[in-house]
Amino acid sequence: MAQQIKPIQVNKSSEMLQRLKYFVINNGPLLTTISVFVLVYFVGTRLYPAMQKPQVFFNLFINTASLMIVSIGMTLVIISKGIDLSVAGMIALTTAASAALLDKGVGPAVVMPLMLLMGIAFGFTLGCIIHFFKVEPFIVTLMGLFFARGMAYIITLEALPIQNEFYRFLALTKVYIPFLDNVYVYIPSLVGPLLLLVTIYLSYFTRFGRTVYAIGNNEQSALLMGLRVRRTKIAVYTFSGFCSALAGVVWSVSLLSGYGGYAPGMELDAIASVVIGGTLLTGGVGNVIGTLFGVLINGTIVSILQFNGTLSSWWTRIGVGVLTLIFIGIQSLFYMRKKHS
Repeated sequence: MAQQIKPIQVNKSSEMLQRLKYFVINNGPLLTTISVFVLVYFVGTRLYPAMQKPQVFFNLFINTASLMIVSIGMTLVIISKGIDLSVAGMIALTTAASAALLDKGVGPAVVMPLMLLMGIAFGFTLGCIIHFFKVEPFIVTLMGLFFARGMAYIITLEALPIQNEFYRFLALTKVYIPFLDNVYVYIPSLVGPLLLLVTIYLSYFTRFGRTVYAIGNNEQSALLMGLRVRRTKIAVYTFSGFCSALAGVVWSVSLLSGYGGYAPGMELDAIASVVIGGTLLTGGVGNVIGTLFGVLINGTIVSILQFNGTLSSWWTRIGVGVLTLIFIGIQSLFYMRKKHS
């Protein structure tokens, strides 16, 4: 009688554990960021019950509208192993130029596209200098920050109010959230989430996005693979310039004014949000979804301080600084674990 061959038993639980381990190692920083955001917001609601209101959550998108936009642009720059310190200067320049042009009677249909074109041209110029002259991005974008901020102060040394009706309409019109009673955001608050969706598509479903990650991992290997390194590097800084100008337009609409002193230190807030979101400063690893939660963590800390009312706003800097250091350590641990797995 022939002996029956027993089928090999596959340990499904072990296989699932291995898949779960692989998923956690590859997405550990993002999962950590999301967990920290939930924890920080939960602690805030326990300390201050008023934070449990849905409107307080959506206020995070209202208060961080410009920061979210520049952080999205900064994410692609850092993934490509670069840095852009000029973003806050471009925001200030955009607000000052917008207010000055509107004050002279130029219409919003001209001012807004003109500001976006200015940001694109500015980012394109910085990208060309970085690539063709082989200058470190830190130096080039730092000079860009000084130039943009200086030009803003040349335009105006004091805040210029914006009286334009279209700008006022955008600033004051409420967009109500479906299925929630009397919960709303303003029109400028929608720009960041829409840009996030576009950037997710660019990052994961286009050749441009794959090339950005390849450059961040190893630029020489990307060149040998025949990828368009030059075009992509310049495009990354062009996109960041566009995001900075767009953030400046949102800022000028939200505050209905322009001034060269706006957005002090926002370039550092953007970098911190990107790092907290799980993007490595060494390039090649990261995503804009994590950046979204990094921005929301920043906004939540500010909200907790506002509800407290007795602590200095500098505690926001302290909290973000501590979280940034912690997340750099977490990223290093996950990277080493992934390398040896």
